[in-house]
Amino acid sequence: MKLLFALPGFHNYDRGAEVALMSVAEELAATGDDVTLMGSGQPRPGTSYHFEHIDARAREGFEKWPNFPPLRSETAWEDASFSVNLLRRYNPSEFDAVVTCSFPFTHWALRRPARRKPLQIFVTQNGDWPAYENRSEYRTFSCDGLVCSNPDYYERNRKKWNCALIPNGVDLSRFKPGQGDRARFGFPSDKRIILMVSAFIESKRVLEGIRAVSKMEDAYLVVAGDGPLRNEAQALADGLMPGRFQRISLTAGEMPLLYQSVDTFLHLSLLESFGNVFLEAWASGLPIIAHDTERLRWILGEYGYLCDTEDQPMLIRTLVDALSSGCTDNSVGIDRFAWSTIAGEYRSFISGLKKIASSVP
Repeated sequence: MKLLFALPGFHNYDRGAEVALMSVAEELAATGDDVTLMGSGQPRPGTSYHFEHIDARAREGFEKWPNFPPLRSETAWEDASFSVNLLRRYNPSEFDAVVTCSFPFTHWALRRPARRKPLQIFVTQNGDWPAYENRSEYRTFSCDGLVCSNPDYYERNRKKWNCALIPNGVDLSRFKPGQGDRARFGFPSDKRIILMVSAFIESKRVLEGIRAVSKMEDAYLVVAGDGPLRNEAQALADGLMPGRFQRISLTAGEMPLLYQSVDTFLHLSLLESFGNVFLEAWASGLPIIAHDTERLRWILGEYGYLCDTEDQPMLIRTLVDALSSGCTDNSVGIDRFAWSTIAGEYRSFISGLKKIASSVP
């Protein structure tokens, strides 16, 4: 198949959505499909897919811009700047299927009128609300196939769209238990290191993480990420836990060593579409502390330390328990999430849709 994956952040960021779709694209290209990625970054050596640069303005430059439908956030502004340039390059007739998780502007650009239209595949990496909402710009949503990253999304949408329940994955050759290197990252040797891999936005609840860890005198909090709340988080940490907080930004290649260099993993979002970081921490053998939901139990099974993270005393007790346990057995269940398996499910889904489309007169 000739496939296009389009997302503003490709090769410019290594956030959850970018990592997931790039990993699927790499596996599909490496095993025989003709895959193109279009994003705002630059080509990277050694990829099996073909990459094309599309200009876009980074979301950080839009953080103080006004928000209104459909430009509801800095990410929507970024998406709009990308889609304008995507339209100049994108030729629908070149592809059998196009894949994105960005709505509305990239989604609209990929559906441009054409004599030969590729299958439209939408992935719920950032949520499924475009698929079920019926207000404002969401009324324009349409797709030939909806990849649902968790059972909730699948049940909510399966009667309206052609759906497949396909989780995210993890590169098990890179993310695995190891010795780590605290000195490389400037971490103290006399503290227990708690890691959050998270954007500094309201829904990720990084500020709540700072407040909880500040009450644990022997703990040091590291947050790998960036976002609009970066300065507020730093100010809060300086006041509550001076010298015990560090914000870092790393390349994708440095992330496996980061996981190996800490004692436990903390994630406080109340509800994630999926959360690649859970699999990365699991594959690295780290205890995982996160908010207790049916969706996360579907991902982790019996692995991890799940609790009501809005109850701060309970959260602190769970952190203490997890730190006491040390690294855990990560061998049971994680193989199901290998990217080769996940990409095979994408291929089967898209191939099935292609056969259905070709049989329609």
